[in-house]
Formats: sequence, C-alpha cells, structure tokens
Amino acid sequence: MDADAADRPVKRLISASLVCSGPDDLGDAVLVEDGRVVAIGQATALRSDADEVIEHAGAVIVPGFRDAHIHAVPYASLLSGCSLKSATSMNDLIDRLAAYAATLDGEHPVVATRLDDESLAERRLPTRHDLDRAVPDRPAVIYRYCGHIAVANSAALEASNIGVETADPEGGSLDRVDGMPNGILRETAAGLIAPALARGGHLEPSDLLDALHVLAGLGITSIGAMMGYGEQPSHTLEAEIDVWTSIAGDLPIKVHGITITDDPDVLTSAAGKLDDAGGRLRWHGVKRFADGSLGGHTAAMHTPFADVDTTGTYRLTEADVAIARTAAELGGAVCIHAIGDRAVSGVLDTFDVLISEGVPPERLRMEHVSVVSPDQIDRFAAMGVSACVQPAFIASESEWLFTRVGDDRSTWVYPFVSMAAAGIPLVGSSDCPVEPPHPLWGMAAAIDRHGILPSEALSGSAALDLFTTAGAMSLGEPEPLTPGAPADMVVLDRDVRSVEPDQVHDTHVIETYVDGAAVAVDRSAPAWVD
Repeated sequence: MDADAADRPVKRLISASLVCSGPDDLGDAVLVEDGRVVAIGQATALRSDADEVIEHAGAVIVPGFRDAHIHAVPYASLLSGCSLKSATSMNDLIDRLAAYAATLDGEHPVVATRLDDESLAERRLPTRHDLDRAVPDRPAVIYRYCGHIAVANSAALEASNIGVETADPEGGSLDRVDGMPNGILRETAAGLIAPALARGGHLEPSDLLDALHVLAGLGITSIGAMMGYGEQPSHTLEAEIDVWTSIAGDLPIKVHGITITDDPDVLTSAAGKLDDAGGRLRWHGVKRFADGSLGGHTAAMHTPFADVDTTGTYRLTEADVAIARTAAELGGAVCIHAIGDRAVSGVLDTFDVLISEGVPPERLRMEHVSVVSPDQIDRFAAMGVSACVQPAFIASESEWLFTRVGDDRSTWVYPFVSMAAAGIPLVGSSDCPVEPPHPLWGMAAAIDRHGILPSEALSGSAALDLFTTAGAMSLGEPEPLTPGAPADMVVLDRDVRSVEPDQVHDTHVIETYVDGAAVAVDRSAPAWVD
C-alpha cells in the first residue's frame, strides 16, 4: 500500500435492509468517510468503493434521533437519585423519601424529583408538615414532575429564611395557611430555596457522561441541552457550564447548549465557554419562560382553568425580551416556554418584536405549545417561527387533561396535524426528566394520542421526521443522511413508519452511529427511573 493510500480515511459501508428518512426510502446502504456521508444507495453499487463493510441484516437505518429539549443534568441525577413518580399515597411518598434520606450523609440535604400529586390517593400536593414526617432533621425539597412546583420541609424553609414576612416574587407564589408558607412554592418562588438545594445537586462529570451514553443507547445522536435552572441563581448555570466544558472532548453525542438565564453577562460568558470548549459541544441559544405547567395549574390561560379558579402564572417580562436580544446578537436561538394560550399569545407578541428588529424567524422557537387556538395557529404560521413539542405529554396527561382545560378548549390541546398543515415547523423532544427520554416512546405517543383528539395523530413518517430531520434542522445541523452531512444514524429492528404505535414503542435500537462510528453503550444500564 502506498503512503497516500495509508493516509486516506477508511471508507466504510454500513448496510441494512432499508435506509429511510421521513417518508423517503433511500436505498439499503450508507457509504461513510471521515465521519461524513459520502453516498446513500444500493450496497451492490457502493460496495466497490468501500474499504470495509458492516452489515445489519434485516434492520433499518434512519437518521439519528434528536431530542431538541432535554435537561441532561437533572436526568443524570435522576438515574442515581430519588424519583417519586410511582408513589401511590402520601404515606408511600413519605416512606420513600425517608428511605432515600437514610442512604445519604447526615449533613446532605435531601432532594427528590418527579412528584405527581395526580397519582396520590389524596390527590393533593404534600406540605412542609408531610415532608417533616419523612425528614425532620435537615433540609428536604421535592419537585413536582413538571419542574414548576417545589415543596420544602420546615428545615429547608428556615435555612432559606422563608417565613410569614416573605413576599411572593414576580412570576411566582408561596402557598400559605394563615399567612405562613406551607412549603409549596410555585414557579419563580422555588428560587427562594437555597442554591444548595437545586434539583440534582452536585453532579460528577463521569455521571453526566454515563447518562449521555445511555441516551446514545436509545438512538439519540444530538440533544438540545437545557443548561441551568430557571428558578436558581446564575452561579448554578456557571457551575453546570464548567461541568460540560470539562467533558467536551469525551462526549459520545452532540450537545447544543441552551442556557437558562436573564443576565446578559452570564449568557455571553456561557456562550463563549461552550463554543470554545471544542469537541461535540457548542452553544445554541437561550431559554426563557412565559408560564408554568398544566398539571400544576400555573400555565397562563386567557380564561380560568375548568377545575380551579385561576388563570395560572404569566412570567414573561421585559427582561426576557432583553436577554432574547442578547442571544440574537450573539447569533443564537431564542427558545421560550409557553404552555397555556395566554402564554402563547405573549410569546408570539415577543417574537413579533424581535422579527421587526431583524431577528431571523428560523432562530425563534416556542417550547411546548400545549394549548393553542386556531387563530393563534394561523398567526404562528404566518410568522415563520417553529414549535418544539413533546408528544409524551399526551400520554402522561391523558387522564386529566380535559378536566384542566374544559370543553371550550378541548380541541386546542397538542394539535400537531393542524399546526403542521398550517406550515409551522414542528420539532420533537421529551423535556426529560419531565418525561422519559426515549424518542421511540415519543413517536408512539404522537401516533397513538391515547384518546386525545385522534384526528391530530401524526403518521409514522411524520413522527419519525419530528425526532430526526426536523430536530437536526432546529439545532442548526445539516439535513441528515445527505451527502456531506455527518454520518449520525441509528439502526432499528423494524421500519417504524408502518407499524402500530405499540410496536413503535417496543422497537429496539441495534446500533447508534455518531460521525460514522458506533457509540459504545451499556445496554444493561437503566434509561429511566419511576
């Protein structure tokens, strides 16, 4: 072999029974060189150009899955922490929390996640007094699974100087009994708890890397990683950025950082650090909040919820518009959380302002868009901005969703087909750890809809596109499985476009390729905890 041949990157042919993207069948093999796609077509025609061949007989190759909105650090913490999602009663919750506290050092605050009051026999949130029964001797905080409500025990409230004189912060509230906070903190009020009690707490970089390898095992090749917590001070974001940059050279998948802050200096610093870190890490944009959640009754609605006399919590302020301008000046995206229809209107108003100032619409993205009227859909589509949706919300909310929104808004919930037909670019994600990070589970929910507006069910091809090509484009990546694009792809055991939702849900990932190389994963490692 001559020197030139020895220095040339190896051409690898990766073949299966089918290569497809969205509705399109592309062949049965992908030719890869130096981490990028050289050609896609029939193996018989491409084999002569390959130095080596990897065969996945009977399998299907699709673009790598993209999760455009995931909280990776809380997910990593969940895998080794305490989840309360499957607790069935208040006593069960207290027993679980006490058992978890017993595993921690006595000086360590107790933090648990994924509380679901709808699954408790009492159908209510716990209070400080309930948590005191489980952890009487040190601070303890638990977070509702939506992430928008925290419950603190008496020790945590005292350590944070929260008492009868504590005022409700802008964009948040403390539940009270006779003026005294009862431990339930909604939206921005969760930030009153000491930073030491942040969700997930301290995390070792190795734990985060392990979690990213688990995501790769689910077929995920890129994520839009929400970095920092909206309810916590800026130094929490700065500490998380330091963790991310420390592992930049070892990332198994591509990480696009979406930073949560309203401080222009912090945003500018975070963007620079992420972009300078190299490897598969880069800064993508900023995230802000217009409201809360449907489950916690903090989604901002134009008229009250059907089951509770409140219109939720509207959080969007001029500070959010200002930080959006900073993100745009840095060349990044602006991603704003909006669940209720009032929040949707407010975000569209904000996007109107930004577009009038010259921000490209393709850099503006609304997160969630759970309740949206037909008039709002038309306005949304005319603006050219995109929507990042979470089909898995439908599965977890199906038992109480209509109870929350009422008959008048029953056709406004997660109208994916109507949004897509109007021309709104839809992007798929999990919002993990709010929902499991499995893209195939999200696809199945988009197709099935669990009895919630079946007419809005996506086809198998559209659901696949939601978590592959659409996600890639939203994160600023080239169109996947095209010549010259990074060879990020996943090998599945069936064609998920043409099977029933339960079969999509149960599809197996055989291999995940990032930049043309198979990612080493431990498939025995748990990907989810309830």
